[in-house]
Amino acid sequence: MPPLRTALLQNSGTPGDVQANLALLDETAERAAALGAGLLICPEMYLTGYAIGDDIARLAEPADGPSAQAVAATAARHGIAIVYGYPERDGERVYNAARLAGPDGAALADYRKTHLFGGFEQEHFTAGDETVVQADLGGLRIGIMICYDVEFPENVRAHALAGTDLLLVPTAQMHPFQFVAESLVPVRAFENQMYVAYVNRAGAEGEFEFVGLSTLAGPDGIARTRGGRGAELLFADVDPEFLAASRAENPYLRDRRPGLYGSLI
Repeated sequence: MPPLRTALLQNSGTPGDVQANLALLDETAERAAALGAGLLICPEMYLTGYAIGDDIARLAEPADGPSAQAVAATAARHGIAIVYGYPERDGERVYNAARLAGPDGAALADYRKTHLFGGFEQEHFTAGDETVVQADLGGLRIGIMICYDVEFPENVRAHALAGTDLLLVPTAQMHPFQFVAESLVPVRAFENQMYVAYVNRAGAEGEFEFVGLSTLAGPDGIARTRGGRGAELLFADVDPEFLAASRAENPYLRDRRPGLYGSLI
C-alpha cells in the first residue's frame, strides 16, 4: 500500500462564523488535494470556534446537519477525506464531536469527546461514552479522539489493541500545556506502535491562547512534521510498510501481561 499523504490544518478560522470556516475548509481541501493529500485533518471545534460561550449551543447541529452536508460536498468535490471538529446537537444535549468524511463525501465515522477538560467544557458539553471509533481509509485503520482524550494512556492503548494504524486527534491545546504536543504525543505513538496526528488551533481566542505545534508522529516516536505557533498547513506521510516493520521490531504489545493490570480498573 502506498503512503497516505496527510494534511494538517493548523488554523482557528473565524470563531462564530460557520460559513467563513466552511469556505476556508474548501480552499484548504483544494490546495491539499492538489499537493497529493488523501486526508485533511482540522482542529477541535473547527466549524464554529472553541471559545464562543453560549454560541456553542446556538450553533450546534445534528451530525448530519447542513454543515455536515457542506463538508461532504467539499470532500467529494476535491476527492479528499476530511475530519473536522464541531458541536453536535442530539436532542437537548450538545457534544464536542468530530466526523470523518470520506473522499466521496460519505460519513465514515462519528466521535464524541469522552474526557471533558475543565469547567468550560463541562459547562457546555455532555461527555461521550464510546472510546474506540474507527474507520478504514486507504488501507489503514483510522481511529479518532479529541484533544484531552489522548492524554489518558488507557484510551490510546485501547485503540492499539483494536488495530488502529493512524489516530486522528483534533485539538484545542492551550498554554501552558504545550508539552503535550512536544513530548506526550510522540511517546503515545511509540508506546502504542501507531501514527498519531495531533492538529491544533492557533492564537488567542477568548480566554485561551492556543499554542499550535501540530504534529504527526510515527511509531518510532519521531515527528514527521511539526507546526509553529501560527496558522499553517502541514504535510506528512503515513507509511503502512514502515508501520508494519516497526511493529515487527517493537515488543510492547506482544510483551504485555494483562493479568497484572486488573488494579487499573
